[in-house]
Amino acid sequence: MNGGPSAPETSYTFEPVHETIGAMAVSPKLLTEGEEVVLSVRTHVKALFWPVLVLLVTCFAAGFLLVMSPDNDAGGWLKIVILVAAALVIIVWSLIPFIRWLTSTYTVTNRRLIFQTGIFTRSGRIIPLHRINDVSFEKHLSDRIFGCGTLIIHDASEQSGLQLPDIPKVETVHRTITDLVFELHGGTDDDGTRERRGS
Repeated sequence: MNGGPSAPETSYTFEPVHETIGAMAVSPKLLTEGEEVVLSVRTHVKALFWPVLVLLVTCFAAGFLLVMSPDNDAGGWLKIVILVAAALVIIVWSLIPFIRWLTSTYTVTNRRLIFQTGIFTRSGRIIPLHRINDVSFEKHLSDRIFGCGTLIIHDASEQSGLQLPDIPKVETVHRTITDLVFELHGGTDDDGTRERRGS
């Protein structure tokens, strides 16, 4: 490089990736002025293992019982009972969990972490990023196989930490939230020292 005055030191700036991992981002009506969605995720599809298993077992059992039912008036009523029971089991333990999974999202904006869930009545939780003081994640053997993990958020009000299980690409989500929190804290660690980000 040519001689001359050195370039001024620049602070690290996080550039929003606007990435969506298998989920719809939060409604624009819920965003404040200047707020942007950085990343939105839905719980990993492995959360549907038991609902899918219940669906398959119920369909198999109902089909078997229908075939074995006698072809008379009593058998006709028995078939109705079997179909109604199978439908109730599928609705309660397969359909409702699937809809709940489909309508539950975690959204990270440049200001907040937003959790939304609910089918008919929407509920959720919002954590301002400036209140977050630690972000970590855990990956068990099954998580490594499926490419997900548990994200753990510590803020001023959480002693044990808020655990968000089965987050897909948990490393990406962890890195994104960490970068945003670091920038909101002015690029300094908890002890006030500044960390040099980037090269």
